[in-house]
Amino acid sequence: MSQYEYKVVPAPTKGTRAKGAKSVEARFAVALADVMNELGADGWEYQRSDTLPCEVRSGFRGKNTVFQNMLVFRRKIAAEETTDAAQPVVAKAVAPKPKSEPAREIAVKAPSAHAAADIGEAPKLGPANADAETSASAPKIDSSDVAAQ
Repeated sequence: MSQYEYKVVPAPTKGTRAKGAKSVEARFAVALADVMNELGADGWEYQRSDTLPCEVRSGFRGKNTVFQNMLVFRRKIAAEETTDAAQPVVAKAVAPKPKSEPAREIAVKAPSAHAAADIGEAPKLGPANADAETSASAPKIDSSDVAAQ
């Protein structure tokens, strides 16, 4: 039994200028013949033309149905391709991959507040060292001084 492959291409929508083709119909026929001859040279045989519906967007949410003219071609599949396609595909056996080792837990000791003072970094709250508490006290402002200014 013969097997075929098919090719569907859109039909031309405009005519092509050519010598002797003066009317719209003649120019369109030239465009159609060009498509058919180009594919025929590659071994494709013309089968038929179909008009098929195609849904397209219209605006933001709308849809319209537009009809497209399509040309259908076919060609015989070569004998060697047919025999390859007829043979069942056998999957190759693949050795299973070894399971990876589970991630090891690493214990990390959180630094204490006193450790930060030993390193020289400031603790999260308060002054960096004990001397800063006494020397860095802000001067007190009397409310009567503020009113006088």
